[in-house]
Amino acid sequence: MSSSTSTSLTLRALLKTASSRLGLGVPGRAVSGLTSAAKGLFTAAAAGRARSLVVVPTDADVDQLTADARFFLSALEGVSDAEAAQTVLPFPSHEIDPYRGLSPHFDIASARARALHALGAGTARVIVASGAALLPRLSARERLKQASRVLHPDDEISPTDLADTLAEAGYTRQDPTDEPGEFSARGGVVDFYPAGAKYPVRIEFIGDNIESIRTYDPDTQRSIEPIDQVSIVPLTEIPVEGGVDARSATILDYVDDLRGSVFVSEPDEVKTAILKLREQIEHSYAEKVRKRESAAEPNALVIGWDDVAPLLESATALESLALGTEDEVRHVATQPAMEFAGRVQDWVGQLRDARVAGDTVVFVAHSAGRADRVIEMLADYQVPAAPIDRGEDAHAGAVLVAVG
Repeated sequence: MSSSTSTSLTLRALLKTASSRLGLGVPGRAVSGLTSAAKGLFTAAAAGRARSLVVVPTDADVDQLTADARFFLSALEGVSDAEAAQTVLPFPSHEIDPYRGLSPHFDIASARARALHALGAGTARVIVASGAALLPRLSARERLKQASRVLHPDDEISPTDLADTLAEAGYTRQDPTDEPGEFSARGGVVDFYPAGAKYPVRIEFIGDNIESIRTYDPDTQRSIEPIDQVSIVPLTEIPVEGGVDARSATILDYVDDLRGSVFVSEPDEVKTAILKLREQIEHSYAEKVRKRESAAEPNALVIGWDDVAPLLESATALESLALGTEDEVRHVATQPAMEFAGRVQDWVGQLRDARVAGDTVVFVAHSAGRADRVIEMLADYQVPAAPIDRGEDAHAGAVLVAVG
C-alpha cells in the first residue's frame, strides 16, 4: 500500500464512520452477513479496541484475512505498511502430517514462531490463525522468550556469542548471507537475515560492543540505512534445549490473556477442519502401530476439539449467513464487489447508478499510475472522479480513487 492510502484522511474518515455505524470490531453477539473483505474491516476495527485472535477455517483464509486486515488497519489508523505487517500476523498450520517424517516449510515454521513470539511479548495486535494451526503442542512461552533477543546499538555482546545465539535460534551459517534464515560472522561483523524481513541486517562491533545496526541489499551487500533495534526470533516454535524439544504448552497458554477478544470466522467450518485433522493424525498413528514402528502417541503431539472448544465456542462468530434471533445474531448487510473482467461499459453503468442513488464509491488502485489512469478513463465517460486525498473537494466526485 502506498503512503497516499495510509495518510488519506478522507478514506480514514469514511472507514471509521462505516465501522462505527455498523458496530464493527465489537465482541459479543454473533455477526452475520459479512463478506471476506468485510471480515477484514471488522478485524482491523477490533484491533483498535484490544489485541485479538481471529480463527478462520483454512490457511488460504489466513492469507486473505491477514492481507485485508493489514490494508484496513493502515487505512483506519494511518500506520505504515511495515508496522501493519509487524502487528497483524498470520499463524498458519504446519500443512504436514507429523507421522510422515517431514518438516514444515521454512516460511510456515518461521511465521508460526514469529506469531507466538509476538503473542508472548504482547506486540501482536491481531493473530489470524487457521483451525488446524491451533492443534500442535508448543514450547512454553518462557522458553520461546528465552530463545529470543532484541539488540540495540551500544549493547554488549561478543560477535561469537551472537553467532552462537543465531545458531541456537535455528539460523544457518552461510556467507554471504542473502536468504532469510541465514547468518555469517566475520571478525567484528555479523550478518543475519530475519525471517519475514524485507532486508538482511549487518551488525558491526567494536570489541564486544555493538557499534551500529544497518540493513543492507542482499544482492550488492551495500548498506541501506541504520536501524535502532533488531529482534532475533527463533525460526521454530519448539527451540531445542539440551537436545530435547519440550512440548509443554498449547496455543491456549499463549492466548489466555486474549479471552474476550477472540473471533471465529465460519465456526462450523473451523470445527470441521479441526476434527478432520485430528482424525487424520489418529489414522496415521494407527498405521505406525500396525507396522510396529515407533512413534509418539497423538496426544503427545497435538490437542483436539475438546481442548479448544471452550475458547472457540465462547468467541464472537463472524459468518456470511447465520440463523438466530436478533438478541443472538447481529446482521450487517454487506456484499462482494462485482467483477467486470474488462467490461468497462458495465462498470461505468454501475457507477452511474451509484451516483443517482447517492452512494459513496471508493475505487482502490494498486499504484498511483493506475489511479491516475482510472480518473482519466472515467472522465472520458463523463463520470466525475477525484483522488481521495484531495480532501473535501473529492466529495463532489461519484468515485473517490485511492491507492492500495
